[in-house]
Amino acid sequence: MKKLLIAGAIMASLAVGAVQAKEWKTVRFGIEGAYPPFSWTDEQGQLQGFDVDMANALCEQMQVKCKLIAQDWDGIIPALLARKYDAIIAAMSITEERQRTVDFTDRYALVPNKFVAKKGTELDLSKAGLQGKKVGVQIATTHDKYLTENFGKEVSLVRYGTADEAYLDLKAGRVDYVFLDATAIEEGLLNKDGGNQYEFVGPSITDEKWFGDGFGIAVRKQDSDLKDKINKAIVDIRENGKYEAVNNKYFEYDVYGE
Repeated sequence: MKKLLIAGAIMASLAVGAVQAKEWKTVRFGIEGAYPPFSWTDEQGQLQGFDVDMANALCEQMQVKCKLIAQDWDGIIPALLARKYDAIIAAMSITEERQRTVDFTDRYALVPNKFVAKKGTELDLSKAGLQGKKVGVQIATTHDKYLTENFGKEVSLVRYGTADEAYLDLKAGRVDYVFLDATAIEEGLLNKDGGNQYEFVGPSITDEKWFGDGFGIAVRKQDSDLKDKINKAIVDIRENGKYEAVNNKYFEYDVYGE
């Protein structure tokens, strides 16, 4: 009898836990805050950008309170797993490697990746062409991994904590190129004062092996209910015009992709 009561209590506890897990009243998003136009921190210390507005639009659609938490990129997945927040919205590419650790929603954006250099600089994207060249990348990103795995022995990679640091070294001549997603380069360098001295060079790179199927929102593997809620919200805001409103604030094209 006692065993039955204990078993019943355990089952009841699990049932309550399952119900509570679906009662998302607040969703806390981890965000980098140093990768414009997706996110940046303004002079008042407030988070701004496409990812910020997108998180708020999704929360409004899900009818939950939205909380944004700034987190440096190299610790952004560990902090999710440590429950510092519930999801990551930070222009993060959906890749097989990351999917071993976290789950992703369906994509909410798809952006090509490009090299940028001082005007007049040519790019030969081959092992021979990159021999001895210095390329700035943001540390622990798919851009870092792509160059490391394809040109690691030939190219000299210079890794930075933020994209802005990479741009500063490009301007100072300490690197030959910077490799990031195209919209970040446009917002962080080309559209700024002096940006007309720089230009995209080489091809657009969207190889799924390294860059996945676009940007997704990362959640812990056990939070499939939250992933489902966000996926539905992405579809809903694409249909009701809220996505378009956020998109048009930052881009002159549909950043969702084809």
